[in-house]
Amino acid sequence: MTIEVKSHAELLLMRRAGLVVADGLAEMCEAAAPGVTTAEIDAVGREVLARHDAASSFLGYGEVWGNPFPAVACISVNDELVHGIPGDRVLVDGDVVSIDFGAVVEGWHGDAARTVIVGTEDPADRALIDATMQAMWAGVRAVRAGGRVGDVSRAIEESVKAQPVRYGSLREYTGHGIGSEMHMEPDVPNWYRLRPTPKLGVGMAIAIEPMLTRGLNQTLELDDGWTVVSRDRSRGAHWENTVAVTDRGLWVLTEPDGGAGMLGDLFGPLAE
Repeated sequence: MTIEVKSHAELLLMRRAGLVVADGLAEMCEAAAPGVTTAEIDAVGREVLARHDAASSFLGYGEVWGNPFPAVACISVNDELVHGIPGDRVLVDGDVVSIDFGAVVEGWHGDAARTVIVGTEDPADRALIDATMQAMWAGVRAVRAGGRVGDVSRAIEESVKAQPVRYGSLREYTGHGIGSEMHMEPDVPNWYRLRPTPKLGVGMAIAIEPMLTRGLNQTLELDDGWTVVSRDRSRGAHWENTVAVTDRGLWVLTEPDGGAGMLGDLFGPLAE
């Protein structure tokens, strides 16, 4: 397996893309309110891309298979876990909304996801979202030059299992390498498998993205060929960041602070 290694200059372009993603997610999450349609949230993402003169990683994705994705963001509500297509669905108080967004700057990609609650919070939904975010950060902190993808998977799984509530962790959908394409080698599973996994090194970047449900981990794909729902109709959450390995440590390209606030001594950005 060959994992793409980026130069200093290429990682800087990925950082630019990552900041566009961070900006777009912040504005789309802010726009998620009762009475707003998922298409209107997607329009916010389109405006952010246009403002930054960036392209969408998602729009038209899958065209080679004859089913191109028609939006710039995947917006998944409640039991829609990932790959939800924005449309005329109107958000209501208490909805759980996952927003996955990608941007391309001069051929280099950034990809991240966040989950928010619209209006009134159910404590169980908040706990689910927090557990998903914690699992993502556990995975990020396990990344290191000379380490393996399996270290990331193990950290995510251990974080989920340490929660006081049992959650379903999706297995069919994983994190991935990212760079000159949105989806590249290696796959980054959210559970640990006792088998050799690829080694990580300086200049590599991966997207780490646990997806949890309040129920089981079995899923169904809807007839639109994209939207993935929980088989038991339980609500889900999705949290993702693009992480680069530098010769100084870790750099979370899709966080405004680069991950400094969460990584401590592991934080190692390149000079921008």
